[in-house]
Amino acid sequence: MAGENITAPPSSSGSYRTRSRSESSGSISGGDRIRLSLDLVTASRRHLSFIRSFAASSLHHHPPTLRRSIRRYEELWMPLIAELTSAAAEIPMLLPPHDVQWVWHCHRLNHATYREYCASRFGNLIDRPAIFDDENEDYAADRCREIWAVKYPSEPFDLEIPAPEDGDGEGIVELFEIVAKYRSLHSNFADPFVSETVYLVAAKRRYLDFLHLAKRFEGRRGVRLVPTSDILLMWLAHQSFPGRYARDTEGLGEVEKRVVGFGDPAAAKEEEVEETSRAWEEAYDEPYERSGAEIDAVAKLAARREVFNWEAVEVDVNRRYKVLQPRLLMEVYVFLKGELEGKRYGNKTFLRLRTLRSHRSLKIDEEAYNLSSKHWRKRWHLYCEFGTRGIVIELRRRGNGCLRSSKLLKTVVFSWIDLLRATTFTLTREVDMQMRAMTSVTPPIQAPYLLKCVPDRVTDDSGAMISDVILRMKGYHPQEGRWLSRTVLDHARKECFVVRIRVGRGIWRRGAETPTAVKLEDRITEVREGSWSYIASSVGFAPEKVVGTATPKKENLQEKKTTWCLSTGELLTIRWEDGLSIHLENEDSTQKAILLGGRRLQYQVKKANSSNKQDEVEDQYFTLVRTTAEHPDGKATALLNWKLLAVEFSPEEDAVLVLLLCMSIARTISEIRREDAAGLLARRRFREVQTGKRDLGSVMLPSSSSSLSPHLQPWYLDAAEVLASAERNDGREPITKYSPADGKELLYRQAIIQ
Repeated sequence: MAGENITAPPSSSGSYRTRSRSESSGSISGGDRIRLSLDLVTASRRHLSFIRSFAASSLHHHPPTLRRSIRRYEELWMPLIAELTSAAAEIPMLLPPHDVQWVWHCHRLNHATYREYCASRFGNLIDRPAIFDDENEDYAADRCREIWAVKYPSEPFDLEIPAPEDGDGEGIVELFEIVAKYRSLHSNFADPFVSETVYLVAAKRRYLDFLHLAKRFEGRRGVRLVPTSDILLMWLAHQSFPGRYARDTEGLGEVEKRVVGFGDPAAAKEEEVEETSRAWEEAYDEPYERSGAEIDAVAKLAARREVFNWEAVEVDVNRRYKVLQPRLLMEVYVFLKGELEGKRYGNKTFLRLRTLRSHRSLKIDEEAYNLSSKHWRKRWHLYCEFGTRGIVIELRRRGNGCLRSSKLLKTVVFSWIDLLRATTFTLTREVDMQMRAMTSVTPPIQAPYLLKCVPDRVTDDSGAMISDVILRMKGYHPQEGRWLSRTVLDHARKECFVVRIRVGRGIWRRGAETPTAVKLEDRITEVREGSWSYIASSVGFAPEKVVGTATPKKENLQEKKTTWCLSTGELLTIRWEDGLSIHLENEDSTQKAILLGGRRLQYQVKKANSSNKQDEVEDQYFTLVRTTAEHPDGKATALLNWKLLAVEFSPEEDAVLVLLLCMSIARTISEIRREDAAGLLARRRFREVQTGKRDLGSVMLPSSSSSLSPHLQPWYLDAAEVLASAERNDGREPITKYSPADGKELLYRQAIIQ
């Protein structure tokens, strides 16, 4: 990062001053940079994968097993690798048993302790092989298995559980404490963007600068540097290769004594945090903390999980649906430094934060008198979809009129494209001659999909809306069959699916026949991919491609259960004899899936107090939880609000399955309660909030922000408000009068409510 220019493109609102790190007195010249003997970006990615693989392991929770692993490490593995290392010209390509790997890994992360241990016992530092791919990793483990079987024939290579108790020798106690310290290590790096290459590249650059800063602190007693989460990740990954780490930091002295390590019993003091931030700003003229790179990583992670409440996934099963556009989310910090010129603008100036696109209703204001600071201070913290394109800081002055209108004085633009092109995902702009703004972002990560179903016109068997326009177009040939229809909108209010429920058969002629209700087993729900083909205003045809169906099985009503056969392979059974219970099964799937009532796992909402109203809201939700080898306790892959017909689901969960589940549950509960519980009888399109004015989930603020609007928080916290139509927002109730051509009200009530 030495000499790195932080630049801004030309703008019609004015020119920006280009700043370089070399302008600050503490800048580091390129010749002083540390040269790493390790591909630290790749190493940190493998390190992340490794520590996450142990997150749910019983080794962390079963002390007797952990003690046995430590004994195997000390008495078997370390003598073996030390012997092979001394006999070879290079580091042997070997990896120990999985349980021993974890103990060895934790020991290496305490570099000073591990170095002293190796020196006192083996006379030299035992390094590890640089293995960065699965193929070589499997080879190294298999080769070690062969050597192990010859060397230790009475000791199995793979750890057997449960294990017998082992004595607690002095070495085991010390190592037990070290390993226990890293039990929660993975939680510090649980954000989905941490594994992104661009994030790791930026983290590596900051880590190298941090090492130079640590060198400057050599000889200073009583004050230690406190690493941010991205720097800590790089430091730990570097230490996991003890030989390379020792060579790379040879000229820096004992870094470990000048830096607060992970799980350090002498926790970082407030003055140490302030000293680190101040030293970094003096050296590089930029804020120390960044979006996605904080000092108190655990606390910030807990707050961030309200929005980033999913894990990064490599597979998106919904790519098969061309109508679904990925939803990309990023965290944004905005810092300010300096003060506005009072003489130039007066005392009525303020700054306003807006987005370049989407959510035009967003206006976050900060008064000028509250902005003055000699140091970089974080002023705004928000989460934005990549589709917002960027943020705008407006310098404004209030007028003297009663309407409190304001005049735009200057505009400062930070586009996401420009920020992602910057090497550290930060850009600096001048707001005023004496004030600068810096914006920091995390790499955009694919977030869960958000879909909501809205009422639409009744359609016939062919998918055409029931309308005089269609009737004339078809030469007044009668429209056969009647289907309730729902249009599915994504987070940007774009049509992506059409859901139809068959309710009637027969034809309609003016003054003649009317449709009749179909049998229970014929009341199928179908999902069609695509948007309506409009031929006149809001009249048109549903897309032709059917991608999923849900068919009710004929049941004995006295059994108080309903079974739905889904085209995705699932069988959904809903019982209501002793409360509502839902069972989901799929014989062809290797994953166990269950539907739990309420908002569960990462969607759980803390209740201020127990009340009937809160319980009623919780009853609207079901959480789809899947159990896998990586998540034996299950992980939530979808959240369904059957009453409002809204769903959120992971890219690894099928959109059609989630829609079919939500609609089937809504229909069954309506039947059980003998009322239109989910508004399925609505048969006209409600007036929606204008696209781009307040798009669903496009901008969110942390819950700690004051006066948080329901529209600036995750939708499921106040779904009724966030998902309300424009008609309900302006106080008008949707029209309930429908065309006689649709058929009588009784037809639809029989199909939905029985």
